[in-house]
Amino acid sequence: MMILYSGTACPFSQRCRIVLYEKGMDFDIRDMDPQDKADEIAAMNPYGQVPILVERDLTLYESNIINEYIDERFPHPQLMPADPVMRARARLFLHNFESDLFSHLGDIVHGTPKAAEKARTIVRDNLTQIAPIFGKQKYMLGDEYSMLDVAIAPLLWRLNHYGIQLPKQATPLLKYAERLFARPAFIEALTPVEKAMRK
Repeated sequence: MMILYSGTACPFSQRCRIVLYEKGMDFDIRDMDPQDKADEIAAMNPYGQVPILVERDLTLYESNIINEYIDERFPHPQLMPADPVMRARARLFLHNFESDLFSHLGDIVHGTPKAAEKARTIVRDNLTQIAPIFGKQKYMLGDEYSMLDVAIAPLLWRLNHYGIQLPKQATPLLKYAERLFARPAFIEALTPVEKAMRK
């Protein structure tokens, strides 16, 4: 049985919950508060962060690594491209998401007002740049839902929560976000804390 130690408000944990629900397999999600359970989490992940996946004698952390493992272990539906070239491109996209978008969330949530504002601007501008893609295609890699859609969905869900206002030219991105939010696995994976982020 797979156990996912997950933060109820953590965008990285949300990614892993989405993948588990997309796969529709047997798993157990344990909500962990990093403040309350710091010792327990540190025993499994030296960086003291969730998500953490435990299966028998395997312990994994880092959401993209966890999600690729789940995808390889349970290949249906496949979320990473089957073709090596496309898979390498997908991994590069995932890396870029971390650098261009998710690396700034710490400043938005915990930074000084000035740092938070700068981080919001960077995230807004980077999202606006990719918006035109969705005028032409349904998902990040075309017509097929993939790990890239999983990876970005938690950020799109939190835009209002983070105080990020997208300009009018990002409308295709917002329509794309609504497609992601309508997926049954996305809805099932939401925690009560996450539901409250979009009232």
